[in-house]
Amino acid sequence: MRLQGKTAIVTGGASGFGAGIAKKFAAEGAKVMVADLNLEAAQAVADEIGGVAQRCDVSDADSVDAMKVAALSAFGKLDILINNAGTTHMPAAMEDVSPQDFDKVFGVNMKSVYLTALAFVPHFKENGGGAVLNVASTGGVSPRPRLTWYNASKGWMITATKGMAVELAPFGIRVNAINPVAGETPLLKSFMGEDTPEIRAKFLSTIPIGRFSTPEDMGNAACFLCSEEASMITGVAMEVDGGRCI
Repeated sequence: MRLQGKTAIVTGGASGFGAGIAKKFAAEGAKVMVADLNLEAAQAVADEIGGVAQRCDVSDADSVDAMKVAALSAFGKLDILINNAGTTHMPAAMEDVSPQDFDKVFGVNMKSVYLTALAFVPHFKENGGGAVLNVASTGGVSPRPRLTWYNASKGWMITATKGMAVELAPFGIRVNAINPVAGETPLLKSFMGEDTPEIRAKFLSTIPIGRFSTPEDMGNAACFLCSEEASMITGVAMEVDGGRCI
């Protein structure tokens, strides 16, 4: 029960890595808000873990503010913020990615971190501390071809994590990131372009441990970084990637 008495928001918590993090946090004693564009799916996860569901478009300031109001109404205070919601463009030559797809990647992967900081950093400062975890990607460290703007968005998130960590450390607020390799999530097909045994085998050949990451892997890493066991760790972008970035 490493998170006993803690409260947390997990954006993009209705599926994939977000659902894995939400379930792990609840199992470790936290009260969890599952925030997602898909309210029905968020509610299903929340019901499973005894949490709270909230519809949220993380790229929209009003929606993020509504999430803040709902979380503080439900919990009274927030201890942990997980910026997990993410998206990608389909694999393509960089010049063939449309402005609409670029704007979507920018809004969900980058602007969301800014908007949640506006919403919750003042609250964390008032409470004397908190933990923020940004779910970045190995693509931000070792970019894959044809995912250039997605890679760039995750590199931005890693840099934002380090900048936030330095600025917020005096206030007792820790900020870390995890860099997953591709996993069995709704985004997997988008990363690969198409899902065939041949493409999966090619993808897996780049991961020394020889398997995709799982929601449970991300839940375990996130739990450690947001627990008191990691009280001296801030500004880290932990690769949870089976050796992909070596």
